[in-house]
Amino acid sequence: PYGLCFGVSSRRFIVFSLFFLFLFLGLIMLKNNGKKAAITHHRAQLDAEPSAEQDAGTRALLREKEEEEDAPAKSGFSAYFTKLTRGRREVERPARSPASSADPPPAEDIGAGDIFIAVKTTKKFHQSRLNLLLDTWISRNMQQTYIFTDGEDEELKKKIGSHAINTNCSAAHSRQALSCKMAVEYDKFIESGKKWFCHVDDDNYVNVRTLVKLLSQYPHTQDMYLGKPSLDRPIEATERLGDNKMKPVNFWFATGGAGFCVSRGLALKMSPWASGGHFMNTAEKIRLPDDCTIGYIIESVLGVPLTRSNLFHSHLENLQQVSRSEIHKQITLSYGMFENKSNIINLKGAFPVEEDPSRFKSVHCLLYPDTPWCPPQVAF
Repeated sequence: PYGLCFGVSSRRFIVFSLFFLFLFLGLIMLKNNGKKAAITHHRAQLDAEPSAEQDAGTRALLREKEEEEDAPAKSGFSAYFTKLTRGRREVERPARSPASSADPPPAEDIGAGDIFIAVKTTKKFHQSRLNLLLDTWISRNMQQTYIFTDGEDEELKKKIGSHAINTNCSAAHSRQALSCKMAVEYDKFIESGKKWFCHVDDDNYVNVRTLVKLLSQYPHTQDMYLGKPSLDRPIEATERLGDNKMKPVNFWFATGGAGFCVSRGLALKMSPWASGGHFMNTAEKIRLPDDCTIGYIIESVLGVPLTRSNLFHSHLENLQQVSRSEIHKQITLSYGMFENKSNIINLKGAFPVEEDPSRFKSVHCLLYPDTPWCPPQVAF
């Protein structure tokens, strides 16, 4: 009997011992799994919100912690699943890194041929201003550049053909004459079918490569109005409503002296106030020049805000602040006089100031050193 009791007791003892052993091991595994879940959750947070300055040290500590906790169970299925998990992480990590550091792709793939560049001038400046542009930036962009003037010039037609457009507007520098030319520019752009309308003056150098880069950031079908204001506040005007009624309006406008661009999608919406003779009527309604009228139609009437870009420059700003190392990034440059002083880019380029007072020839040789008339030692 004692032997039987002892056998039964032994079996019970073994069963209970095994039960408590498995229970103890289960509690240990449950505890370790809890810690691993917390670590995995933290890693998921790091992976879900990657940043350029993510703390690599945190990831290293988490990895070391996992290794410490996995040490007692480095056998069988535990080791297999650990290896499998780490392998998955190593595969996923390289896929995330390039995405976080790469620049966003352009919104639209466009080229210089998609842009309608309108240059406003007057016949008396054909020799002193326009020839300089024809020798520099226009020489590389003949197909997308159109010159709007106020008189016939056979020599100009020989150089640029049908892209020399006589608007038959007055040669006076009045708001009516300026608006007359802008009305013709707008209509010719709509006829062209191009994606972007960009207006500049005859004292602007245009870097078309950077212009294309800027415009490619925006779909041409969206409402886009890009440029730089010359004022530090919205312009205030009076809108004439008829029957001697008036309404005050204020809006931002991009100065034509630095150049501005309008997407085709927005230009089409401007049609009731800009096409045909409507632009002249709209300009007379607020009695402001051409670039102000463009701003009035876009900002005040259509409610589309001006998108500012400091890459456009006019003679109304201090051009000496544009550094040589940043010239290739600019879209337009200019020159002129301010307070009886020469206002030009501060550039020690291919030509002395006496030979190149606008600095446009030196800028051109900086950007295009392969130009035949540029000194061979000039390189950007």
